[in-house]
Amino acid sequence: MPIRNCPLTLCGNGIYRPILPICIINPHEGKQLFTYGIIDTGADECAIPAAMADMLGHNLQSGKSKIISTGNGETIAFSHTTKFEIYHPVTNKLLYTLADTPIDFMPNLPVVLLGVNNFLNNFVLHINYPKKIFSIKTS
Repeated sequence: MPIRNCPLTLCGNGIYRPILPICIINPHEGKQLFTYGIIDTGADECAIPAAMADMLGHNLQSGKSKIISTGNGETIAFSHTTKFEIYHPVTNKLLYTLADTPIDFMPNLPVVLLGVNNFLNNFVLHINYPKKIFSIKTS
């Protein structure tokens, strides 16, 4: 699954971020959503915007709820079993599948975050901000 020297994506305010194309799948309903996820070393967990729950056939509030701390304070998250497919940012080739696992759906979250647990703990990540590239491979 190696991604080598992939360009960071220019986001708002001139900030470059490591972003991967992903497919989020509800394994119970078969509904899926193609989107992008930001690799976030500061996020303990993977997180999905709550607004995507309905698109995937999840009843948001029927998930296991928990209070979590974020950079904006405490918020509630609802956990649902979800499958992630990770694609290469340049070739769009399927590289890695994150098996059916509980992932947090969070209100007021605008983007998908690929955090440490259930994602980054499976990989070696190298980010070269001066060159605006990143590499990621299985450990």
